[in-house]
Order: sequence, then structure tokens, then C-alpha cells
Amino acid sequence: MIKEDRRGSVCVIEIDRPRRRNALDHATVAAMRVRFMALDSDPDVAAVVLSGTPPGFCAGSDLKELATLDRDGMAEHEAETAAFARALSFMSKPVVAAVSGFALGGGFILAASCDVVISEAATRWHLPEVTNGWIPPWGLTVLSARCGPVAARRLTWGARPIDGLEAVRLGVADTLAEHALDAAMAEAEALAKLPAEAVASTKRFFARQIMGAGEADDMEANRLFAEDCRGAAATATFQRFGMRA
Repeated sequence: MIKEDRRGSVCVIEIDRPRRRNALDHATVAAMRVRFMALDSDPDVAAVVLSGTPPGFCAGSDLKELATLDRDGMAEHEAETAAFARALSFMSKPVVAAVSGFALGGGFILAASCDVVISEAATRWHLPEVTNGWIPPWGLTVLSARCGPVAARRLTWGARPIDGLEAVRLGVADTLAEHALDAAMAEAEALAKLPAEAVASTKRFFARQIMGAGEADDMEANRLFAEDCRGAAATATFQRFGMRA
């Protein structure tokens, strides 16, 4: 589900479910949460890079797993993913996302939840949830922090995907690179050389501004998600993917 590669004081965590387009099932989210919390207390690790095995970064929630759940189960699953993504802001170690191929749905928001986001120009960024009939169930606070509420609203509607160039212009991603992982490693290594205490203090100070209301906002988004799932468009989506209607 995930791979780990230590490169000096930087640890690379790679989502490794290529047959499922690196989608986030329960086991993968649980494994990442355990590993990231362990890395945060590891004195030999100063920074973390999060990436995905080709063909892309992450396609969001695993619809095959969600198909086995009722609406309450889906809401609970998304709440667990939300808790992991929020926790990234409260780690003491910086987390750099290396995004290539695609970042879709929860994968889009997971990348945006990292401290620094490196994107390749051709990366396809898209939030398809509204098209499917529901609001994204978590992460809209950090999206608003990155690009402002007006741009975040337009991205959340997801009428069209954007590429890496537009993601950087809007603030969803921070830097463009020809090879996202190499650039993310360079960024992480630069951060790893800084005094660890000051890096942690900086993260702690800004976490409240970026994610202060994140938990409450995620709870509200999750509630709206569950309500939306009763609508006609959502029901049609469930049926298309073989989910419970």
C-alpha cells in the first residue's frame, strides 16, 4: 500500500496502489497515519516527501471499497481520511508533496494539505465530487487557505480540470518542476538543513491560521456530503459504480 525510502534525513513515503490509481482505501489511510506519526517522532527524520507510484499521485477515495459501504459507512471512511490530512499541518516535520500524473478528489486535497506542493506542468488536478452529486466531504478549509474562498469555490464545483500551471497560478501548488519527485527532494533537503526547533515552531504558528477551523469545517462538509448522497445525481453515480443506492 505504501513504500518508504530513507534518503539521509528525508523520508519518502509513496502511495503504492497503481492498479487502483493509488486510491485511498481504509487500509492505506490507516497505514499512512501510523507511519507519518512515527516519522514525526523519529529524530533521524527532518522532512517527509509524499508521492505516488506512477501513473499518478492519487485518484482520491477507492470507489471499489466505497461500493461495499452504506452512506453512513462512506461518511465515516471520509472522516478518517480527513483526520489524517488535517494531522499533516500539526506535525513538527515539514511535508512536501511531489505531484505528477493526476491528483483527483481526495488526492487533490491530500496534496494541498501538505506544507509545500510541487507539481509537474502536465498534472491533471480535478475535484469531481460536485459532478458526481455531492460536496467534497473534507479538506475545503485548507483549499481556501491556499487559494482563497472564491477560487476554492470554483475549484470545488469542478466544472473542468486544471493543469499544473493553473494549479501554481491559483496557489493550489507552490512550484512547477519537470520532475516533481526530484524537486520535492531538493525542497525537503533544504528544509531539513534548517534548525528543527524553528521549523517546528513555524509550522505550529501557521497551523492555527491554516487549519484552525478545519475539524469543524470537515464535520460540516461531511454532514452535507451525507445529505447530498440522497440526491438523484448521487444515486445515479452510486448505481454507475455499483454502490448501494
